[in-house]
Amino acid sequence: MKQGCRTSLLILLLIGLVFGMGLIAILIFVSQGNRQLWVLPSRESVAIVEVVGPIFDVEEPLKQLESYAGNSSVKAIVVRVDSPGGAVAPSQEMFEEMKKAKAKGKKIVVSMGSVAASGGYYVSCAADEIYANPGTITGSIGVIAEFPNVEGLMNKIGIKFDTIKSGKFKDTGSAFRPMTPEEQQLLQEMLMDVYEQFVEAVADSRKMPIDEVRKYADGRVFSGRQALEYGFVDALGTQNDAIKRAAQLAGIKGEPRVLKKSKKRFPFGGFADEMLRQYLPLAQPAYAPVLYLLR
Repeated sequence: MKQGCRTSLLILLLIGLVFGMGLIAILIFVSQGNRQLWVLPSRESVAIVEVVGPIFDVEEPLKQLESYAGNSSVKAIVVRVDSPGGAVAPSQEMFEEMKKAKAKGKKIVVSMGSVAASGGYYVSCAADEIYANPGTITGSIGVIAEFPNVEGLMNKIGIKFDTIKSGKFKDTGSAFRPMTPEEQQLLQEMLMDVYEQFVEAVADSRKMPIDEVRKYADGRVFSGRQALEYGFVDALGTQNDAIKRAAQLAGIKGEPRVLKKSKKRFPFGGFADEMLRQYLPLAQPAYAPVLYLLR
């Protein structure tokens, strides 16, 4: 009898321990603000993909776009853009991946956050429609390249650099000597080619005459309300408005399921996570001096 009681008590303790651990795990999971439970969608869905911070590494949003484009239950995608832009090629990669998703029948609506400028605007142009807040900072259609010159400083501290190169342009942009007029011309021609790619992408995507785009493509920024007036966005509204519009464009009846992947988190808590997410891309070692970037 005593043996049976002990066994029953042990079983109850084990059940209680498992239940308690499960409850703690659920509480921890729920406390992670931006994380969502993964559920197999049972109805038509609108997925959210975020492009946040400087655009240098777009591996994660590219993977998400590709995944959602191949998911038959996802009928529309809202791309949340809150970015001042960044490197040219990653901006173009996002743009092209969004076009591929559209080619597979997905409706795409961009929701602009605080800033969706330069490369952030380039990415936005791939959408079927663009929603901005009235105070969103957007535009900045243009290209910038900056090359520091520390020759004077090096001379003051007595450091001299000798360069061995295979051709006269191999060290163009060196920080240790002035740039020659020939090098400046070479870089200007390259930069203007990249600029033309931007202008053409905007004109083609927005169905605007290219000369009309050029009127505003001098690096100027404008508010969301101005962007609507000039024809660079389609409507003013929040992210929720963009979700509703995406569902409408996709022909979803009733309330759509909204899918959003968990954010990658750093082990330092909320504020530090956000700081690292925003500013780590700025420390990218990749050589990307030509930028679609708001200055």
